[in-house]
Amino acid sequence: MSDLLPVVQSILYRMNKALGTGMKSTQRFLPSTPSFPCSWDRSCQCNSSSCLKVPSFCLVKIVDILEQFLREGGLSALMWEVCQQQAQAASPELQETLLNKVVCLPDHLSNKLQGENLPIFLPQNYFPLLGTEIIQVLQRISDSLRGGLDCSISFVSQVLGKVCVHGRRKEILSTLVPCLTDLTKSDCIWQRMCWRLVECVPDRWMEAVVCGFVQTAPGADVLSRLLGNLVVKNKKAQFVVTQKLLLLQYSCPTAMLQNLLGYLALDNSRRFLLIKVLQELMETWASSSAVKHSPVEQQLYISKAILICLSHLKDVEIDSHRQELFTCMMEGMKCHLDSNLPRIRCLGMIVAESISSRINTDGPILKFQYEEDDETRELKSLLTQMLSPPSVISPPDEGKDSPSAVTEAELKPGRKPLAAACAVSEEGSDSELDSDDDFIPYDMSADKELKKTKAPLYIRDCIEVLTGPEDMDKWEATMRVLETLIQRNTAATQEVSVELAKVLLHLEEKTYIDDFVELRQKALVTVTITDPIPVAQYLTSQFYSMNYSLRQRMDILDVLALAAQELSRPKAPGKNKPSSIQTPCIQILPGSDSSKDWRKIVDERIKSKTRRFAKGQSQVELVCAPNKFSSVAGHFFFPLIQNFDRPLVTFDLLGDDHFVLGRLAHTLAILLYFAVNTVVAAAMGKALLEFVWALRFHTDSYVRQGLLSCISSTLLSVPSDRLLEDVTEELVETQAWLADVAEKDPDGDCRRLALQNLLLMENLKKKLETAPS
Repeated sequence: MSDLLPVVQSILYRMNKALGTGMKSTQRFLPSTPSFPCSWDRSCQCNSSSCLKVPSFCLVKIVDILEQFLREGGLSALMWEVCQQQAQAASPELQETLLNKVVCLPDHLSNKLQGENLPIFLPQNYFPLLGTEIIQVLQRISDSLRGGLDCSISFVSQVLGKVCVHGRRKEILSTLVPCLTDLTKSDCIWQRMCWRLVECVPDRWMEAVVCGFVQTAPGADVLSRLLGNLVVKNKKAQFVVTQKLLLLQYSCPTAMLQNLLGYLALDNSRRFLLIKVLQELMETWASSSAVKHSPVEQQLYISKAILICLSHLKDVEIDSHRQELFTCMMEGMKCHLDSNLPRIRCLGMIVAESISSRINTDGPILKFQYEEDDETRELKSLLTQMLSPPSVISPPDEGKDSPSAVTEAELKPGRKPLAAACAVSEEGSDSELDSDDDFIPYDMSADKELKKTKAPLYIRDCIEVLTGPEDMDKWEATMRVLETLIQRNTAATQEVSVELAKVLLHLEEKTYIDDFVELRQKALVTVTITDPIPVAQYLTSQFYSMNYSLRQRMDILDVLALAAQELSRPKAPGKNKPSSIQTPCIQILPGSDSSKDWRKIVDERIKSKTRRFAKGQSQVELVCAPNKFSSVAGHFFFPLIQNFDRPLVTFDLLGDDHFVLGRLAHTLAILLYFAVNTVVAAAMGKALLEFVWALRFHTDSYVRQGLLSCISSTLLSVPSDRLLEDVTEELVETQAWLADVAEKDPDGDCRRLALQNLLLMENLKKKLETAPS
């Protein structure tokens, strides 16, 4: 604080000089009794070093002087005098000192006064006041320019830049931008002053100022008035607008993106930057490396920016860059459709449709099928909102066909509101003369419903129907009854289980059934549950065989996972016990004594008189039964994990078929999770960690998510003592890898899963530390 006091004396001197007074008139800003600190008042008897350690009398008086200085417009007078001296080449050291103290005054006083700071020196109050003072200085500069006098604005620009770079751009620009928006509407001098204000900001602070204006401006037209052609004149501002805000981060909201790109499109001298930005965005969108390694949020951000740029392009500009846009569209569409994430594929479809609609106005355009949600509707609106012509509101007397005119006509007495509708119907009556509505319909009252096809009663009959000649009615009836037959005839099913699984795996939909995929899957799961070992061996062997589609391989994974879930569920033999047990809570009985049940009254009295030392919540008795999956888990798990690195002619998990690899990783994690508390769980966990370690650097985010799920299943399913005995080194290496993923992985889901695994490891460590030795 002691280094601030000489500056306060300089501020007071300059303020009085700016107001036309001399140094002696400084006393009108001071209290009647001299109360300066020791360095100013030689009559003070206290020690200078201890005088300012606490909020003493001298410090309080200085704070009062500063408060009076701010309330009486001292800052604007100070900045105005510096602006005048800059035109006459003033001392740069003094200007730098004043700049630091004006911007950092709240920090200095907060550090010294701690909790006894005055409200005017708080940042939320000081910087809006500073913004108001800057407007007053700009008003003086405007008056000086209109009078033909030279004046510099660079000190005000430096104050603005330093405040923004210190993180207070929201406070100061919330005051500056609305005032400058109103003052620059019709005054060219104010527009030029505002342009000069941002142009004179030093390059090291330019990014903070430009981002603040883009974020605070209410629209692209306002931003254009405030910044002018700053991006053309200043290379740093051009880099911030065309690179930093669009390609190197993705935190800007949609409204800010519209302001930014609309600003580039509003002036012809800036439109070349709009086209340049679109080309760089399209290159990034069409890059397969960017699609694989950038997070989904950034790809959504780039897609929004591309659609906004397309909405601003003129037809002439589209024609000149048509081939380039078409090439990028084809490359980017392929990269996005190859992604395993549905959201990424949907983004690629929407952007490709939008580009196609702009470059192929006369010919056919691309059209994809995807689910409509809020995100897709917002993306489509970005392309159409700038292209739609502005609506013109007609006066009430001219808009005869408007809804209001019709309403008034209907409300007028004596006017038939249906006259216009009758006239329209008469015009279109000629086209209805040749219609077929005059034909008399057939009399179907005596028709009878056809007799339903009888469904098969035996499993072998079902196989014959599914593999025999096409009888659509019988085929559909067989599909609907097959699951029930398998459950009823387990012995007969076990005799032909592999054959039935083979038929169902290769079965194709011969006729349309609403739930064909579900019926086929349930039948396969039921067969696997009925005879798990032979069917699991068959399915796992066919997963790595040739001449299977990716859909069939994923069906095998789904069936194995669902069958493992069903086998691991406890099912008590014989009659099931009641599922609910009445809880011993006191119930509020009705008011009528005659209707009360005497047994309830006695039970309540017994409970009220009974003293209980510990009372827990009554729980439903759980069904106890052996885990049927424990004896067959190895037949499900190990054949799937042993051949993943052996490519086939039509199937390569480590190559283009990485989506199936991700599904395989998730399925292995599910199988281990359902094998908890089994003997084979330890061996499965060790093999799964080796599988994860071999693929930990995979480029696809969906595969990495599956690998992280495998680690979670291992930590949850394998006993902790077996983990420490068998895979101690693997756990240490896995923990280091998880920490790296949690910090650096571009996918948000991968980071979240890695953090969950780290927490599981930490809990495991605490559990082992607290366990008795």
